[in-house]
Amino acid sequence: MTWEAWVAVCAAVAAVAALLLVLVLWLRQRELRRRIESPRSGTSERALRLARDVDETGQQVAFVANPSKQDVPALRAAVLRACAEQGLPVPLWFETTIADPGVGQTRKAVAEGADVVVAMGGDGTVRAVAEGLVGTGVPMGLMPLGTGNLLARNLDLPLSDPLAAMLVALEGRDRTIDVGWLRVHRWEGEDEDADDPAEDVDLPRDHIFLVIAGLGFDAAMVADTDEHLKARVGWIAYFVSGMRHLHGRRTRVHVRLDDQPMTSTRLRSLLIGNCGKLPGGITLLPDALVDDGWLDVAAIDTRGGIAGWAQLFGEVVLQGAGVRNDLPAKIGRIDHTRAQEVRVVVQGGEHVQVDGDIVGRVTELSARVDHAALVVRVAAT
Repeated sequence: MTWEAWVAVCAAVAAVAALLLVLVLWLRQRELRRRIESPRSGTSERALRLARDVDETGQQVAFVANPSKQDVPALRAAVLRACAEQGLPVPLWFETTIADPGVGQTRKAVAEGADVVVAMGGDGTVRAVAEGLVGTGVPMGLMPLGTGNLLARNLDLPLSDPLAAMLVALEGRDRTIDVGWLRVHRWEGEDEDADDPAEDVDLPRDHIFLVIAGLGFDAAMVADTDEHLKARVGWIAYFVSGMRHLHGRRTRVHVRLDDQPMTSTRLRSLLIGNCGKLPGGITLLPDALVDDGWLDVAAIDTRGGIAGWAQLFGEVVLQGAGVRNDLPAKIGRIDHTRAQEVRVVVQGGEHVQVDGDIVGRVTELSARVDHAALVVRVAAT
């Protein structure tokens, strides 16, 4: 069989797998709605039992919810019902807006005495709530309703059952984790992708990330993802977008780690991570720990077209299983290192993303780790 035929077979297998995943996601979504709408379903019963214990502690819970998520109205009803039936204090409820995706609402919740603030939405909502809680000592709970649910995935929280995640937010233990901050020093142009690049040029601000910030292929893939497709099939939409960028150009970047001299290299993507699990069972940064005080840096490069990407995919699968291929002659590779501060200069500009949200197209940026800056609720051990 020729290599062209092998590629065709692999493409057909991938297409079938994608269709199966779409079916599974649809079935899970239907089951999720059934659980939410049934106040006496299994998870809801556990939530009601838990409420009795929470009442003894006097814990004031606040929810910061993204109203664009279709399950939020039913979830609000379930939360209020559980609290009311067990005599709990009425939870604080805040909804995000386009103008304020959750930072201001979170700070208001803290000011009103919240003992825990639960982010109800996708990765953007989680980032905003985290930004509002950094340095306060008030723990963040997560009810993941997004496409990637990146932090929840890395903390081993329930991904497909938000009511089970609510239980963790209420009864779980507190864990301190690091956060990353990315600052843009130079935009490619004042009218590019950022919300207000001209303002940022004069007054740079930090963008929080909890999982991975990326420059190059991964950010271009996120920027080009069809939102309507993502709403229908979830994270598989990123795979579809990525296929369109496989033949994109390699980028020359200049990188300085901590106080080391700046180095120059050509690559497809530069990832700066706080932790490394992604959807689909992919682990891009196998050594990254969410509380170790380091940023893990991965330089990703391929040559040789489809063959290079195939080898790179194999590399990712192997490293996720704890196997490293250190052979020098590779056309698809990931080189790992770590630092506490990273400076990057890109001539010509590249897209940059933080936890799946596009920051803009930039030519110079820096990233730093903020050790033990955020408290999160995780499952009790």
